[in-house]
Parts: sequence; structure tokens; C-alpha cells
Amino acid sequence: MTYPVGESPEVGGAASGAGKPAPETGTTAALAAEALRLLAESDQTLAVAESLTGGMVAAELAGVAGASRSFRGSVTAYATELKHRVLGVDAGLLAAEGAVNAQVAAEMAEGVRRVLGASWGIATTGVAGPDPQDGQPVGTVFIAVAGPAGRKTVPLRLNGSRTEIRRESARTVLELLSSELRENARGQDTEQNGGI
Repeated sequence: MTYPVGESPEVGGAASGAGKPAPETGTTAALAAEALRLLAESDQTLAVAESLTGGMVAAELAGVAGASRSFRGSVTAYATELKHRVLGVDAGLLAAEGAVNAQVAAEMAEGVRRVLGASWGIATTGVAGPDPQDGQPVGTVFIAVAGPAGRKTVPLRLNGSRTEIRRESARTVLELLSSELRENARGQDTEQNGGI
């Protein structure tokens, strides 16, 4: 959606200016805005590692006004060897299991977090089609988040076209990030309030 100058949506809020509505809840754009708002509120940063989504996650984040406050950047490691060379994913793991693997997603998230110096890293890897890859059927996706308290990986089994699989992967990794950021914030609030 294109907005006139001065009327773009603000991070995590309604549009300024002529009262343009915020993105619909649950959409990729809304999840990107929410994640960036949560990151900004806690003075934390984010880096993104993408394979099958090919930059879609980074594009959604960069499309949010004020993203530069928290979004450090991204690495699109589409080729398997780049997952090792750039992000530090274990070469033995890649050789034995291929790129479509939960541990690969976790190492991509941790690697981009380290390489780009961010508080949080997220990653996507999987098979969008049209053909299977590394012995995995089309629609097999792994997403991961790495943060100050550790990492989490989620397997997905998606249906649909190549485009639909890629879009849902991007949306779901942002949903996972937002969930982890909310959980992290709750944990910090509990800690600051003496465990109550």
C-alpha cells in the first residue's frame, strides 16, 4: 500500500496524518510492525537470515516506518554453501542433513544474530517447490528465533503454491518472533518486580 508523504504507518501504531488504518491484525505487515515496536520498547535489535523466503521477511520489516531503530539487516543465504560460509552453520550438518533441517534453522538464526550484532536473530529454511529438496517434501519449512535467553525452532508443514508457502513462512517467523519478544518482556517484568 502506498501512503502520501507524512502519512506512512508508524512502528506498531496507526498511520499518522489522514488517519490511514494500521495493517490488519495477523498480517505479515502487522506482525512486522508489532515486532519492531516490541524491539524498540526494549532497546533491542533484530537480524534476519532467509533462505526460501528470499528477502520477504526483511522487506516487510524495512517497509515499517522507523524500522532502522531496531532492524540491523539481513542475509539471504539461498545457496547451501552460504549458510556455512556467511552464517557459520556447521558444514558437517549441512552435508549430512541438507539445508532443510531444524538445527540448520537454529544455527542460521544464531549466526545472523552474531554476524550482524543483533539482540535477536530469526531464520527461515525450507522447500517452497516445485520439487522436493534434501529428501523433504514441498511445504516442509523450519523457522527459528535466537535471542538473549536461547533459541527456539518450529517445524511447519505448509500447503499451497510456491508463493503461498513463502508468504506463510515469512508471516509465521514474524509471529514466532513477536511471541518470543512478548514472553521475554513478561520475564523481564517479573524479574524486575521481585518474581511476582
